[in-house]
Amino acid sequence: MKKYKVLSLFSGAGGLDLGFKQAGFEIIWANDIDKYAVQTYKKNLGDHIILGDINNIDFDTIPCADVIIGGFPCQPFSIMGSQLGFEDARGTIFFTIVSLIKHFIEQKAKPKVIVLENVRRLLTHDKGRTFKVIKYILENELGYKLYYKVLNSADYGVPQIRNRIFIVCFSNHNIEYEFPESIPLECTLQDVLEENVDSKYFLSDRILPTILSHGSGNYYAVSEIDLKIARPLCSTMHKMHRASQDNYVTDKGRIRRLTPREAARLQGFPDSFEIIVSDTQAYRQFGNAVTVNVARAIAESIMEKLDND
Repeated sequence: MKKYKVLSLFSGAGGLDLGFKQAGFEIIWANDIDKYAVQTYKKNLGDHIILGDINNIDFDTIPCADVIIGGFPCQPFSIMGSQLGFEDARGTIFFTIVSLIKHFIEQKAKPKVIVLENVRRLLTHDKGRTFKVIKYILENELGYKLYYKVLNSADYGVPQIRNRIFIVCFSNHNIEYEFPESIPLECTLQDVLEENVDSKYFLSDRILPTILSHGSGNYYAVSEIDLKIARPLCSTMHKMHRASQDNYVTDKGRIRRLTPREAARLQGFPDSFEIIVSDTQAYRQFGNAVTVNVARAIAESIMEKLDND
């Protein structure tokens, strides 16, 4: 069986990469701008990741690969972000991806597959015009056959509601692709909780009323704790949002936040995945990550198509 080579962009802690690695792909090069994410990645996935801004990296130093994967910055399109889209400097990163692919095409090394991930809101941002531009460029300027679908992490074995759009593009237009089927969810949030949790994760009597309040005015939302399926993890978990936005559980009669390890589990990372950064950085990394289970399911479905090509 051929070992398909993968180039990873905006790799973060490596959720997308880990899923592809588990499926049998070989990650030969990765990149991220966040030094703490790179530390986590190196510890768990290898030294092939480069720290730096992709806009400042010489494309000639980036190796050719069969597959390019990347969860490009979602803040310009996220409901939790500014929603400025391409007007946000991070939103223009998509065009850097396009430039890199064009570079490979000029080198007669067009990647066979492109996999991109982003928040669901990318589909509706700017009344759908943003996604229309992305789709047009991938299909008409780069010549790929494009498939896209919003997938929920809870449909792939982890108890977390997390809807993300995945865009899968093939250079071979004869390939007919279908996204992986969902599987029954057989666990709950309570199944991923640790025992004997450090006291620092428990809420103090002072902050408890604020966390449990429903909010008011335009920010009204019902606060709930001890959910069976977690709300979407976000990169700002370290700020401790109200219980209408974040996840809190009752532990031995007291209420606490999730630990970084629990956040990792909710994103499909195995317990063998080492957390070597501060809690703040860990929450950011797992909140930003692509759910490993979803990444692996997509990777396996792509591998099947490539093997039969």
